[in-house]
Amino acid sequence: MTDIVDELKWRGLIALSTDEDALRKAFADGPVTFYCGFDPTAPSLHLGNLVQILTMRRIQEAGNRPLALVGGATGLIGDPKPTAERTLNAPEVVAGWVERLRAQIEPLLHFDGPNAAVMVNNLDWTQGLSAIEFLRDIGKYFRVNKMIAKEAVSRRLNSDAGISYTEFSYQILQGMDFLELYRRHGCTLQTGGSDQWGNLTSGTDLIHRVEPEAVVHALGTPLITKADGTKFGKTESGTVWLDPEMTTPYAFYQFWVNADDRDVSKFLRIFSFRSREEIEDLERQTQERPQARAAQRALAEELTTLVHGAGQTAAVIAASRALFGQGELAELDERTLAAALSEVPNVQVTELAPVTDLFAEVGLVASKSAARRTVKEGGAYVNNVKVTAEDAVPSAGDLIHGRWLVLRRGKKNLAAVEVTGA
Repeated sequence: MTDIVDELKWRGLIALSTDEDALRKAFADGPVTFYCGFDPTAPSLHLGNLVQILTMRRIQEAGNRPLALVGGATGLIGDPKPTAERTLNAPEVVAGWVERLRAQIEPLLHFDGPNAAVMVNNLDWTQGLSAIEFLRDIGKYFRVNKMIAKEAVSRRLNSDAGISYTEFSYQILQGMDFLELYRRHGCTLQTGGSDQWGNLTSGTDLIHRVEPEAVVHALGTPLITKADGTKFGKTESGTVWLDPEMTTPYAFYQFWVNADDRDVSKFLRIFSFRSREEIEDLERQTQERPQARAAQRALAEELTTLVHGAGQTAAVIAASRALFGQGELAELDERTLAAALSEVPNVQVTELAPVTDLFAEVGLVASKSAARRTVKEGGAYVNNVKVTAEDAVPSAGDLIHGRWLVLRRGKKNLAAVEVTGA
């Protein structure tokens, strides 16, 4: 294994570090026990969180021990958003989300072997703490002038929304997490996104005040940006979640397949566990034959398998191929097909109509006359079968799983019709 600091730098995963040389020495002297925190402020993790989990996995595979903290306490408050106060969720909701997030993290780290990962919950050391104890034992080490200077806090102070004492105190809770994990597990490194740098350093500062001899570190990964200026981890339909009920495995796979050529090299280095040589080869393929999208497909297959399993990956690849005439649509399971068709233009109808009407209604062509021209030119397909008659009407027997028709104009323009029978 290459030096883990060099490896993280090559992959573009180090934006900030409290002391890179000291951290490199700590890894060399290792193993290092480190942690990253995930707050249950939603019922699922998303791609931004995946950056942190996979960074933890890389550090673990270099011989170090990860602590995955799902914040049952900090999730009750939430770190300050840039523009407004968070809505506080009920304790029972947060507790349920804690379990969902733990279940998403656990398959992505190694929980056996000499550097086995450990799941931790900061509610364990906060729920029994009184307000007086919190202020006397923890709060006295924090200086308000430094707390105000933290970027997340200063932005809110200068906004119309301001900031509540609750969210202002979030950095104290996160600082206490690092101190507790240092005491309980010998944890000496916290990792997280660079946008959390103020919260990360609140922990190192607290430990230095309480335990002056301690040597601890913080490491911040960069904010991932996209070449087209849109936000990473977002699509037209919203956030890309790890939960298959919130973002289907098909949509998850398509997110990576559709990555811009200008971004795919960055994404490979950050997310893929392929070797440098393999990644550099895929980068060359992108430069030489971008139309093949070899890098995007390799990344999509690797990450969908990692998050959703090999079976789901095989199903979505089969669906992707079948939609474009390279497989049997009828062989796709209903759930996978439904997920795939939700990603293309679609309409619901109560009864079957002529193909030309359906092509126009779903928007594959501008008008029925344009649909007739498409049929005449040989470019109209229903369920991958070429339509040869301009007056063709699908039958009930053509409906896949008794529900759908897959329409295609030419090689690449897809749409779907669902017959509801209502």
